Amino acid sequence: MAAILVTVFWLALAVLFYAYAGFTLLVMAWARLQRRRVLQAPITPRLSLIIPVWNEEKTIAGRLDNALALDYPKSALEIIVASDGSDDGTEAMVARYVGQGVRLLALPRRGKLHAIREAVACATGELLVFSDANSMYQTEALRKLARNFADPQVGGVCGNQIYLKAGRHADTTNQGEHLYWSFDKWLKQQESLTGSIVSAHGAIYAIRRTLYRHPASAAVTDDFAISTAVIEQGYRLVFEREAVAYEEPAPAAAREFSRKVRIMTRGLRGVLLRRKLLNPLRHGFYAVTLFSHKVVRRLVPVFLLLLFGASLALATHHDFYAAAAMGQALFYALAGLGYGLRQRRSGRLKLFYIPFFYCLANAAALVALAKVLRGDRIERWQPQRQIATSDVQIT
Repeated sequence: MAAILVTVFWLALAVLFYAYAGFTLLVMAWARLQRRRVLQAPITPRLSLIIPVWNEEKTIAGRLDNALALDYPKSALEIIVASDGSDDGTEAMVARYVGQGVRLLALPRRGKLHAIREAVACATGELLVFSDANSMYQTEALRKLARNFADPQVGGVCGNQIYLKAGRHADTTNQGEHLYWSFDKWLKQQESLTGSIVSAHGAIYAIRRTLYRHPASAAVTDDFAISTAVIEQGYRLVFEREAVAYEEPAPAAAREFSRKVRIMTRGLRGVLLRRKLLNPLRHGFYAVTLFSHKVVRRLVPVFLLLLFGASLALATHHDFYAAAAMGQALFYALAGLGYGLRQRRSGRLKLFYIPFFYCLANAAALVALAKVLRGDRIERWQPQRQIATSDVQIT
């Protein structure tokens, strides 16, 4: 029995090492070997900026003001707001901008992907740019996205999402989220050099109109499904660091947990939808990055439980395993303290918020995995905003 537990311990440790260090080192090494650059040129093709919304009366005015102020030829830009059955003042707010080159699609409540499909159907742009309702673009963001499409091998471009500092709104979850996105941005730069990044995020990304393929399922994350369709058709999906979109930080932990569960559940279903991309014989290194990023990382909580369980069971057999069990117990205790401090709003030390955010994310991944295995489907969306776009400052 002890031999089995030892095997479980080292297997779990090996998987965790690969998920957090091995995969990163592998991407770095492959990026150095490939160094696949993008041919860029200052082009300004016609763009359709698509903003799907649901009950965004607090954010949509700021978003549209920002979109209309972007440095891009007005004759080459159309802005489409697709309202997915909003029942607050969103549609009335958007209607005020119609005379300024904004189009409003007032649709019945059928989900975000349906709203996107309707917007794409009436879009006239050569390029489709997708944005969240609370994303605030830097002035030259559209030009920075567009210049990459001078390369005929590029089918999609993901911009650089940056979380704004939220001041008094921030909590331990925000701090951990910021650290994660800083690492994710760096990893995207490396992945882009290997050929393609894994997928885009909804704040700011663009694809060629001819490459848009509507997802066969509504129970997936739209940004993942739409952007990976580009790769499935043989084109590159690259990262543009200088195309910046600012967003508010994540909501408080209670709402953030449910948000992560929803996103991860839909994300796993997205991988099932695009499972052909997991074939390394056809998609090469991208298949490895997709599997590592979207599958192995979602299995991390399972291996964390196996590692902790094996450590506890072996603690009486050897001091090494006893120390391993104590180290893990201490880490989870710090996460618990981080949660308690967040509840009292009495501290945001990295010593506490990193373990707390890590445990929050992995607990959400475990629940998401269970939901997918159970066959649960999440097809509708409900954005959770913490502050209005008019309350934030872009610097």
